Amino acid sequence: MTSVTDDLPLAADFPKASVEDWRKLVDGVLKGAPFEKLVGKTYDGIKIEPLYPRAKGVAPVMGRPAAAPWQIVQRIDHPDAALANAQALQDLENGATGLALVFAGANGARGFGLEPSAEAVAKVLKDIHLDAGIGLDLEIGPQSRMAAIHVAEYVKSNGLDPAACNIRFGLDPLAAGAVWGHSPYTWEEIAPAVTGAIKGLAGLGFKGPFASADGRVIHDAGGSEVQELAFVLACGVAYLRAIEGAGIPLDAAQGMVYARLAADADQFLTMAKFRALRLLWARIETACGLTPKPLFIAADTAWRMLTQRDPYVNMLRATIATFAAGLAGANAITVLPHTLALGLPDPFARRVARNTQALLLEESNLAKVSDPAAGAGGIETLSAQLCEAAWALFQESETAGGAFAALQQGVFQSKVAAARKARDANIAKRRDVLTGASEFPNLHESEATVLKATPVALAPYGEQKYKFDALPPIRLAEPFEALRDKSDAALKSRGARPKVFLANLGTAADFTARATFAKSFFEAGGIQAVDNEGFADPAKLAAAFKTSGAELACLCSSDKVYAEHAEAAAKALQTAGGGHIYLAGRPSETEAALRAAGVTGFVFAGGDALATLQDAYRRMEQK
Repeated sequence: MTSVTDDLPLAADFPKASVEDWRKLVDGVLKGAPFEKLVGKTYDGIKIEPLYPRAKGVAPVMGRPAAAPWQIVQRIDHPDAALANAQALQDLENGATGLALVFAGANGARGFGLEPSAEAVAKVLKDIHLDAGIGLDLEIGPQSRMAAIHVAEYVKSNGLDPAACNIRFGLDPLAAGAVWGHSPYTWEEIAPAVTGAIKGLAGLGFKGPFASADGRVIHDAGGSEVQELAFVLACGVAYLRAIEGAGIPLDAAQGMVYARLAADADQFLTMAKFRALRLLWARIETACGLTPKPLFIAADTAWRMLTQRDPYVNMLRATIATFAAGLAGANAITVLPHTLALGLPDPFARRVARNTQALLLEESNLAKVSDPAAGAGGIETLSAQLCEAAWALFQESETAGGAFAALQQGVFQSKVAAARKARDANIAKRRDVLTGASEFPNLHESEATVLKATPVALAPYGEQKYKFDALPPIRLAEPFEALRDKSDAALKSRGARPKVFLANLGTAADFTARATFAKSFFEAGGIQAVDNEGFADPAKLAAAFKTSGAELACLCSSDKVYAEHAEAAAKALQTAGGGHIYLAGRPSETEAALRAAGVTGFVFAGGDALATLQDAYRRMEQK
């Protein structure tokens, strides 16, 4: 996605380029293929053009103060409060400027989290100077809701000035209900409890913000950018209304609500999403008769993009996500350690997460520019389109009666389910690439180290009185990882992984491209590829297959060689015991003849790789 340059002094000596000139060059490369082939589309149906003119008459979207860095926030989620305290102190000594206290049962706990007791809070905050400019973000759930009160009591009992402590209290029962899919109370019962806590904390002198509108819920569940934005707006407005209804003036309530968004490896969409939220929230403030003030936005790098396989690629994903969120004006960023999907991260993973931000701030100086996307045609257009679509969905939730009623009626859940279904299909077909999981797998990778810890046991939360469809978190790589787990189990029990014999026909020039594709295709599912230097004689090919120990075979060569030798090779493989024979390439007019010769499946780019691999395991298990 690029922009057409207009009136650039450095380009004055060159002929002025036009879109028409560019289209002529593109048409030459496309060679008759439709131009629409270059137009992408988001999961909200928003078109992404390959070229945009420079946006004119636009102003920067204001977020952080000019040249101010975002908070480098580190997760504190070790169930042992004393060890969590040691982690927190080490993080603060080595560059972190904020801490996210993640309590067990919180939306972002990921299986671990702090014990939500006064004793655990006191232990984890020991020797941390909360009034020294450190940002503290509380991630709490229904079972750990008292943790916010315990933190406030700790501040008071230690003689600290609440107003000098930069604490975001993370009160967010709406997000919790969305994840759990039920609530023991109605919104009319929940709202007074939330506002009562807010009034109590504000009365103690804490400046907040207190209530969190958490869009990560939607992102974690596989939702789209528009759905995430609309959910944040719906929850934010619900909290504003509740706070005003409790007798707090709107101009005071304005600073009591903040947002959380997920930042993922789609750089441009992430930047557009963060910018769009600021524009949308300013519109809400204006509608409330308020003078817009920059909304505090905390970002987490996305949970759903983490992979258990080749976890070091997660470092690259997190770097892109942090880059995008930082440039788009996020006030605080938490980088999920690259091994979090495997377990509790060790010191190395935590250090990498912390330094990902430190490098971007201290060496790349990303905070020195304010909204560098301003005027960029592509991102400005995306931001505007996200705003328009998210506002429409927000209005739909308002028509339903607000955030809680919209959840009860499935307004958000139905749309998230549709987005996830489309996303799952693209993952299965490897159109959305997960490096190290669905593409470029490494069956010989070493295991990453994680800490051993026992999660905190929590009592069940309340009666499931008001039920609705839940939005549980997912990771996109899970279906491919399940196949890799089967492969690991076979290796452990039998001493060998399931194998596919690459039946290479002809010379290396004939088969290399498709053999490389087939190797990556099958090994993404944990089926080890047995390669060779190719065969011209079907009998020798069959003999090599028989001695390979492979349960499956895949013919690999060029279309020309297939036309001459594929049928004979398939028959030879079938005779040698090949119960299931694939061919690397799309089915063509020779499909019927090939199937008659023994070919039972085709593997090709754009095919449903996940379904093919799952079927391969079923066939091997039936032998």
